[in-house]
Amino acid sequence: MFLNEKRIVIKVGSNVLAQPDGGLSVERIRQLTSQIATLQKSGYELVLVSSGAVASGRSLIQLSEKMDEVSQRQVLAAVGQVKLLNIYADFFQKSDMLCAQVLVTKEDFRDREHYLNMKNCITTLLDNNVVPIINENDVVSVTELMFTDNDELAGLVSGMVNASKLIILSNIDGIYNGNPKDKSSTVIPQISYGDKQFTQYVTSEKSNFGRGGMMTKCSMAHKVAGLGIAVQIANGTKDGILLDIIDGKPIGTSFIPKKTTSNIKKWVAHSDGFVKGTVFIDAGAVQALLSDTPTSLLPVGVLKVEGVFGKGDLIRICDRSGKQLGVGKAQYNSDKAEDLKRKKNQKALVHYDYLFLNHI
Repeated sequence: MFLNEKRIVIKVGSNVLAQPDGGLSVERIRQLTSQIATLQKSGYELVLVSSGAVASGRSLIQLSEKMDEVSQRQVLAAVGQVKLLNIYADFFQKSDMLCAQVLVTKEDFRDREHYLNMKNCITTLLDNNVVPIINENDVVSVTELMFTDNDELAGLVSGMVNASKLIILSNIDGIYNGNPKDKSSTVIPQISYGDKQFTQYVTSEKSNFGRGGMMTKCSMAHKVAGLGIAVQIANGTKDGILLDIIDGKPIGTSFIPKKTTSNIKKWVAHSDGFVKGTVFIDAGAVQALLSDTPTSLLPVGVLKVEGVFGKGDLIRICDRSGKQLGVGKAQYNSDKAEDLKRKKNQKALVHYDYLFLNHI
């Protein structure tokens, strides 16, 4: 599947749009929309994954300290999303552009049909020169099936629309080779797919206003690069950052992608939260799957089957110790998988075309 070289997903984090007091920076939105307008007029198709609804809500309503955290987030997101989109719409209108709101939950991507419906919506907006502004619907996303943060959502959308590039805007300059607060630390300009050395420098500390942090950004960037999509992490608080990135200036940290992956694999890669069962495989099967040769998962390598799943359901693939290797689409149900495990010359349980392996 060929990527659309002019189609780019831009993820704007809460720390980019939030002021020090937690409120919304309207000036930052003005600058971002101005850059997006310039890029669209140069022929680019931009999808914006924007945080900021909760920050927007903080300036509109005062909530009781007795209210629980989930309820506070629901109320702030509900009132803040209206203001946030109005600000975006007003600035885009000044550039003779339209934007559209697309609020989603992880449930919207639970199966292939829903996934394709969402893809059709977003691509149709792009075909009509409308900028989709996508955000998780925090008003109803309050379960364990929430996205980790909007980085995860941005990664899923990038694969869905066959984007050539995902730009993740944070409030730091990129991935450092040490503590960012240490003056001797420098930004790592490029990270090749499969290179895990950078993880030693990344902390699990979360951002001030968002749910995620640099660890989730790096994990998602590496996964998206594995789908054949270039990823760049840069400082969204700097003026003109998007234009500089598109101009090819050495800014932030770039994750170099591997070869392009099929659309079905892009869906599988981001559907880990919807697996129906797990299969544990032996060392020989692990070695075969992780080799450079495209390999399907055969029943002969299956040691154990857990859970109840049907043909077409997603299943988790683990080694003997329980370490997850990847996710795949089952070619038949769990009963048949149990009957065929350890047997030779049988139909693949997971065909290579429907298999996504983790490499980080």
